[in-house]
Amino acid sequence: MNPPTLRRHTLGDLLHRSAARSPHKLAIACGAVRWTYREFDSLCDRLAAGLAGQGIAHGDRVAILARNSHAFAALRFALARLGAVLVPINFMLKAEEAAYILRHAGARMLATDSGLAPLAQAAAALGTEVRQLLWLPAEEASEPAPGMLHFDTLAACTGPLPDVVLNGSDLAQIVYTSGTESLPKGAMLTHDAVMWQYVSCVVDASIATGDLMLHALPLYHCAQLDVFFGPAVYVGASNVITGKPVAEHLLALIERHRISSFFAPPTVWIALLRSPAFDTTDLSSLNKGYYGASIMPVEVMREILRRLPGLRLWNLYGQTEIAPLATMLGPEDQLRKPGSCGRAALNVETRVVDDAMNDVAPGQVGEIVHRSPQLLSGYFHDDARTAAAFEGGWFHSGDLATIDDEGYITVVDRKKDMIKTGGENVASREVEEAIYRLEGISEVAVVGLPHPRWVEAVAAIVVRKPGAPIDEAAVLAHCQAHLAGFKQPKRVVFVEALPKNPSGKLLKRELRQAHAALFH
Repeated sequence: MNPPTLRRHTLGDLLHRSAARSPHKLAIACGAVRWTYREFDSLCDRLAAGLAGQGIAHGDRVAILARNSHAFAALRFALARLGAVLVPINFMLKAEEAAYILRHAGARMLATDSGLAPLAQAAAALGTEVRQLLWLPAEEASEPAPGMLHFDTLAACTGPLPDVVLNGSDLAQIVYTSGTESLPKGAMLTHDAVMWQYVSCVVDASIATGDLMLHALPLYHCAQLDVFFGPAVYVGASNVITGKPVAEHLLALIERHRISSFFAPPTVWIALLRSPAFDTTDLSSLNKGYYGASIMPVEVMREILRRLPGLRLWNLYGQTEIAPLATMLGPEDQLRKPGSCGRAALNVETRVVDDAMNDVAPGQVGEIVHRSPQLLSGYFHDDARTAAAFEGGWFHSGDLATIDDEGYITVVDRKKDMIKTGGENVASREVEEAIYRLEGISEVAVVGLPHPRWVEAVAAIVVRKPGAPIDEAAVLAHCQAHLAGFKQPKRVVFVEALPKNPSGKLLKRELRQAHAALFH
């Protein structure tokens, strides 16, 4: 009988193969840490053995609430080798928001760094199953958080790696994403799904062995983790990791390391362009640029190409549930198809359909739907939302778009009123529910409005109860106490009534049009 490892192709295997091909090549640079592929691979084996010694086994959920670091990168692959399930958590959440994810996922261990240790400890204490907290060293030297397991101790383990029976259909990660519902849902992604997505990224985004890639956006987000970092390790590229996506710091890293490949949402590209250091920094090594996570203003895209004439740009669109790349607009189409998110990626079949699942005519608005081996296997502990997402035999993205006669897709709206601010998803209903808890609110509608920095900013349009003394400061203070910073409205506008159609449906598009200049 063939051994179970003979044909296995999982996330843990791809790092081992890259290390075998290029043992002495730089794999990871982060702060003062530099690991070759051989060192990275060996450390991940030791870390996996150390985690196993702490009782972490196949199928166990391990959450991570930390900024980018070499340790984050190692933990990702160590868990994959054990068959444990990664649960990345947005570090901008409040303790109670992070605790919900920990409880829902049933996480047994939570990894964090010194800067986020108080948040992690507070979240873990709110009725979760977390029994162990693991401290991760950061990009810059830091003191270990007291009372936690130490990354370096586990990574020094000399015991054998457990003999794990693992295959591509096993769960690799649960990534939580917000829809219009007030509570997030956990997208279950197998090793196979993530690996098929890596292949799409390598081919369609031209991720190559010779790349020197800068990873600056949070690794808890599937875009940085699985569109860029994972595929880069797959092909054996070199990776510089930072947890500080600040314009001047990023520009300095690009110059110092001679970075050739870089991804950022539009907000970060805008910050780079507006930095006083932009024109005095040597950016000549940068030849591949990527954007996504929110819509890039066409004029900003044109400015990038004008000021970085040696750069080729890709627009990558998708969502967590498809691991996450779905469509791609390549360098040759940036000026020819401005504003488009391109056509389906290599391993994805994409349509734009009406409510009856018929393809819409060119120029008409419909919903984007997908079929792909990259798709989630379902939402964790949520059969109802899983069934709804796959209604009609296709995955429903919830995004509204048009498609032209060449098959190029342009997103025009979000069917579920998702707001994308600074690359982060904000469910309007979640913000509305929080504001409704404030005394004196009659009605509220939360929308995303154009913003010069965040591309979209959260705005609350509020109707007061008669005689209520509530003002903008009170609403903002209430939201600050109950919501993560990126979910909080930047402005509150008071109106006499909200626009509705004859059936009583709120017309958010009218609100977006009426208040489009609020931040300008």
